[in-house]
Amino acid sequence: MIFGRLPLDQAEGAILAHAVIVNADERLRKGHVLTLSDIASLAAAGIITVLAAKLDETDIGENAAAAAIAAPLCGGNVTVKAPFTGRTNLFASKDGIFTVDEDIINSINSLHESITIATIENHEKVEAGQMVATVKIIPFAAQQKNVSAALNILGDAEKSSALQISPFIKQKIGVISTILPGTKERIIRKSEEILSDRLSHCGNTIDIRQTVSHDEQALKLALESLMDQKCDVILIFGASAITDRLDVIPMAISLTGGNIDHFGMPVDPGNLMLLGHNGPISIIGLPGCARSPKLNGFDWVLQRLLANIPVTPSDIMNMGVGGLLKEISSRPQPRSRPVSDKTGNAPKSVAILILAAGQSRRMGPKNKLLAEIDGQPMADITAEQALGSKAEAVFAVIGHEKEKTNEIFENKGIKTFFNEQYEEGLSSSLKTGFRELADNYDGILICLADMPFVTTALLDQLIDAFDIEEGRAIIVPAVDGKRGNPVLIASSFKADILALTGDIGAKPIITENEHVVFNLDIENDSIFRDIDTPESLIHLQRKSELE
Repeated sequence: MIFGRLPLDQAEGAILAHAVIVNADERLRKGHVLTLSDIASLAAAGIITVLAAKLDETDIGENAAAAAIAAPLCGGNVTVKAPFTGRTNLFASKDGIFTVDEDIINSINSLHESITIATIENHEKVEAGQMVATVKIIPFAAQQKNVSAALNILGDAEKSSALQISPFIKQKIGVISTILPGTKERIIRKSEEILSDRLSHCGNTIDIRQTVSHDEQALKLALESLMDQKCDVILIFGASAITDRLDVIPMAISLTGGNIDHFGMPVDPGNLMLLGHNGPISIIGLPGCARSPKLNGFDWVLQRLLANIPVTPSDIMNMGVGGLLKEISSRPQPRSRPVSDKTGNAPKSVAILILAAGQSRRMGPKNKLLAEIDGQPMADITAEQALGSKAEAVFAVIGHEKEKTNEIFENKGIKTFFNEQYEEGLSSSLKTGFRELADNYDGILICLADMPFVTTALLDQLIDAFDIEEGRAIIVPAVDGKRGNPVLIASSFKADILALTGDIGAKPIITENEHVVFNLDIENDSIFRDIDTPESLIHLQRKSELE
C-alpha cells in the first residue's frame, strides 16, 4: 500500500486519509475513493495534492479483509454483520456464556499491527443480540499474506470454536437450606428469592426446596431425596459458613457417596464456595455472599454449569486474576443506603460505639466508669483503646451522670449521644447508637465502657474479620467456643436492634442469625472481664498496685 501526499494526476482510485472540503456545497469524506470527477472538482478548488492511500496487488481492502477474518471466527450461536470502515462486529444469537480461544485471538493479534480482534471477557454471561467481538483493520488495507496467515490460524470455518456461545439449558434445580436454632424463616425466604432471580437470568428456576437441620445426617437424607427426584444441580445454603472439608456440608455430600471437587476459590466475594458432585449431579455449598444479589464467585460457577460448561478445580483456581469483585474506592458498587466517605482502599466502614449510659447498680453509689485504674478512669482507658484502632470513627452513648461521663469522652474528641431512656437498660443504648450511626457506616462495633482490658489489637481483629459479602455480618470473639464482648454487627440489622426491649444486648440477634455469625477465636479472657462489682474493682486495683 502506498500512503502519502499524492499530486492530483496520481490520485485516481486513491482512498482519502482525511475528509476534504472542496467547496461550500461539496465535502469528500475520509475513506472516499477518488474518481476523475472528484479530481476535477479538487483542481477547480485550487487543491493540488491530497493525503491518501493507494492499494497494490498484495493488498486486500479493509472491509474485505475484516469480513474474511470475521467469518471463520463465528462458532456456535455467534453471528456476523456486514463490514463498514474496516470493521466487522460479531454478536450473540442466544443468551448464554461466551467462550473464546484466547490462544487463537492472541496469535492473530500478534501477526501484524494492521489486524486486530477485540472480544469481551472469556466466560462472560451474554444476552442475545449483544456484541461479543469486533474485527478491525487499522489502515485502509491489510496485506494478503497477513490475512492468509490469520485464516490459517483459524482453520476450517465450519469447525470454528474460536468464539462461541454456550446457551443456557433448563435444568432441574433443588435447593436445601440448613437451619440452626433461631434461624429466621424470612432469611431462608429472602435467600431463595435472590437465588431465584439469579436463576431466572439464566433461563432456570428453583424446582424443589427443602429445609433441614444443620447436621450432616439430616443433610445427607435431604441430598438423597433430591437425587432420587432427578435433580441436575443441588444448591445448599448453609446456616453456618463452611470452614473445612470435614464440615457439615462436605461431610453430608461424602456420606451420599459423592465427591468434593474443590473447596474455596480465589474470588472475593465468594471465597468459601464448595463444589462437589454425585455422579452427573453438581452440588454446590454456597458461600455466604450468595445471599446477596451482588456479583460474586458463585455466579461464575453457576452460570457455566447452567450453560453445560464443566467446571474443574483448575478452572476455579485460575479465576484469581480479575477475581477481586468486592468494592474498592476506585470501583464503587451501587448501595441501597449512603455510607460515609472512605479513604484508602478500605472496602468497609466500621464505627465503634462505646456504651457508657448504665447506672452501675451493682457498684453501689459510685459510677464505676469514673473509677480509676492506675490513675486513669476506666471509661478513659476504653476510649483510648478504641481511638487507637482502625475504626473509621468512635462514638459513645451516655446517660447516667451524663455530665461526668461526657467530659471523659469530650476530652478525647469523641462525640456522644444522650440516651434519654437509659434507665430502661442496655437495649435503649444500642437503639440510640444505631439510630445515629447505622445509615452512615457498614458496621457498628459495640464496646462496653466497663471492659478496659479489651485491646486495640482485638478491636482491629474484629474489624478485619467483618465482611458482609462473605457472610460475616456479625463478628463475635470467643475463647474455646464461649462468646464474649465486644461484638461487631452490620448496620443492616438496624431494624432488629430497634425492636429490642429491656436490659439486654444483641444476644437475641446473634442467636437468630447464626448463618452470618463469625466466631473470632482468641486466646485470652479479656472478652469476659468486665468490672461490675466493688469487689472486682478492688481486686483489680490491688493487683495493679502489686504489679
